[in-house]
Amino acid sequence: MKVTARRAQLHHQKALQLWKYYKWILWLALSVYLFLTTTSSSSSSFLSHPLHLKPNLPARALIEAREPSSSPLPKVYVYELPSRYNKDWLSDPRCGSHLFASEVAIHQALLGYPGRAVDPNDADFFFVPVYVSCNFSTPNGFPSLHHARPLLSSAVDFVSSRFPFWNRSHGSDHVVVASHDYGACFHAMEDVAMADGIPEFLERSIILQTFGVRSPHPCQRAEHVLIPPYVPPGIEDVRPAPEKARRDIFVFFRGKMEVHPKNVSGRFYGRRVRTEIWRRYSANPRFRLQRKRSGDYRAEMARSVFCLCPLGWAPWSPRLVESVALGCVPVIIADDIRLPFPEAVRWPEISVTVAEADVGRLEATLDHVAATNLSAIQRNLWDPARRRALLFHRSMEQGDATWHVLRALEGMRLRRRPWRPR
Repeated sequence: MKVTARRAQLHHQKALQLWKYYKWILWLALSVYLFLTTTSSSSSSFLSHPLHLKPNLPARALIEAREPSSSPLPKVYVYELPSRYNKDWLSDPRCGSHLFASEVAIHQALLGYPGRAVDPNDADFFFVPVYVSCNFSTPNGFPSLHHARPLLSSAVDFVSSRFPFWNRSHGSDHVVVASHDYGACFHAMEDVAMADGIPEFLERSIILQTFGVRSPHPCQRAEHVLIPPYVPPGIEDVRPAPEKARRDIFVFFRGKMEVHPKNVSGRFYGRRVRTEIWRRYSANPRFRLQRKRSGDYRAEMARSVFCLCPLGWAPWSPRLVESVALGCVPVIIADDIRLPFPEAVRWPEISVTVAEADVGRLEATLDHVAATNLSAIQRNLWDPARRRALLFHRSMEQGDATWHVLRALEGMRLRRRPWRPR
């Protein structure tokens, strides 16, 4: 009897344990079901936005995209400023076509951008459209930058007094273009630009600028996106396809090459690199060198194998874009330069870099490239996607320069607010 009672007691205890285990499993299953059905109907849950994650890109590389994709671009509100800040400058046709005209092209592209925010409360970023490079009042006809700081300061006063968004973020989500030599330092001479620095009212803003170097520099202290200099996108339409062009010029350069230093500053243009190129190779029949950018400049570039892209006052040059667009291998001679959209263009695959101190060995270097990997460089260079990434279209196209600017801004948005859903 005692054994039977003991067995009955053990059986009862086991049944109670099984019942507790069954209730726990039932509760867990019900909880998971309720959680999934609730979150699937919520538009703000991270589970409903799996496509916005980018596991293939490191956190710091979100500013660039290796290939065009369907991932979202940011919403941008474009301020409607009085015409004195932008449209009035277009009375001079050069304003929309010279090498600094990305400020015009980006503005026009954003006006027709499908992601343009109608309501500023929905915007991720705010674009301040001011054309500071269109004052061609200098004696030599080059853009005057003396008015740039007061014009931009006036525009900031305008938007901050009429909208709450600049004051809310201290301008950190506001975007301006500074497409000239040293970006938002607004001076063509580097020593003056460095001494002046970026205006205090722009130090927290996002600058779209052509100037970029790898070492620390006062003119790139603000958060910025490196953009290409402006070349009219029609450059692709007026020449044969790069892979079909007859290339009978080995090395080409047409532009400013000083024999003597500047009388005023006592300095050589471009750290004397161009002077040295002229001194060493002007009599070499394999080098087509001219000291003025005249004649059918782009037709000769389209006939050339290598196009020299030496620094001027600043390290960048429109020849970087022109040579890629016309299928001529760019030879970059500008120590420390940073180049735009490196993840999309992949510059080392389409160009040759020569140190400024190695100009004396330039011919031997290019002969070596021609004998080894020139065909591989040209195949990469003639990829239409790389050309497209460096050209601004007034109506934005996927993969063009404005599109890559927006991709860079989206990377900034994700880094600043990584847990904010779209």
